[in-house]
Amino acid sequence: MMTKENQAGLTPDDILHQFMEGNKRFQTGKVTLRAFNEHISQSSQEQFPKAVVLSCIDSRVPVEHVLDQGMGDIFVCRVAGNIVDEDQLGSIEFACKLAGAKLVLVMGHQHCGAVKGAIEDVQIGNLGPLLAKIKPAIGMCDDFTGEKSSANEAFVRCVTENNVRNTINQIRERSPILREMEESGEIDIVGAYYCLEAGQVYFLDRA
Repeated sequence: MMTKENQAGLTPDDILHQFMEGNKRFQTGKVTLRAFNEHISQSSQEQFPKAVVLSCIDSRVPVEHVLDQGMGDIFVCRVAGNIVDEDQLGSIEFACKLAGAKLVLVMGHQHCGAVKGAIEDVQIGNLGPLLAKIKPAIGMCDDFTGEKSSANEAFVRCVTENNVRNTINQIRERSPILREMEESGEIDIVGAYYCLEAGQVYFLDRA
């Protein structure tokens, strides 16, 4: 599990590479065997996570498992549609500025119900205002050719990926702390799309 020394010695690129390799292990069923009983006591007094992941609440996206990470390795923020508000921003700022995390990963996923709800303009209680935060991503798919509906998986993926990009833009625009940390190279902010059917994480806009 992560120690202060381990955390200090990592770069954002190192962590991103570890996530890529961890997802490969997850896909092949060769995940890391961990002594969780030992980790419980070791992590009880302090923590030094290397990254923070903002993901959807979907029960089919267990973030630590998908990336093959252990106890104390990562912070995880979860909210329907992996949108960002001041509470999520504050959590991410804590993770990076105060606790030393060096990578912010925003991860959307296949068949996202929140994205489909935004496309369908669902209005139910407090869900409506949440889905409104996803709707800018629909406009980002103006060039999409094909049926623009929640029944078209290709269109849903377009909106989902652009929702990740929009969330990243919101993080940079609304958090001077995180923007400055990224500009100075202290952290990196990246996006990903998780395919439920393959168990694969696709990192967006990366070579």
